[in-house]
Amino acid sequence: MNKKDTFNKELKTLRAKKLEAMKKKYMTNGGTSNEDWPAEPIELNENSFEEFIKKYPLVVVDCWAPWCGPCRMVAPVFDELAKDYQGKIVFGRLNTDENQGIAMKFNIMSIPTFLIFKNGELIDRPVGAMPRPSLESTITKHLE
Repeated sequence: MNKKDTFNKELKTLRAKKLEAMKKKYMTNGGTSNEDWPAEPIELNENSFEEFIKKYPLVVVDCWAPWCGPCRMVAPVFDELAKDYQGKIVFGRLNTDENQGIAMKFNIMSIPTFLIFKNGELIDRPVGAMPRPSLESTITKHLE
């Protein structure tokens, strides 16, 4: 093998290593970039819940029910937060009437309850409808 072939082989190896390093730095979750994360809350159920909370580094789940007035009041705020924090936080919704097993697992006694997960672990659970600044500060303090 001559010097030029050796150089090209080394260059190809270095490029492959650099590409892998860049993928690790800028890509997450099996190759989807943060900008590809959902910009609106995802409807969750007992089948999708566990995978969802483990898929993203920071997840907020709104536990609600259709008959709950405060839940309906906070829903537009939750939607706005999902848009505003796309790529940083992923939001989900769980209808507690239809998914009682999860509601029991997390001992949800009042709704709305917001379950905040970091790396798949429950780290906070604010309860009750609150104005955007309060909900936002409660959630965003977990970004770091």
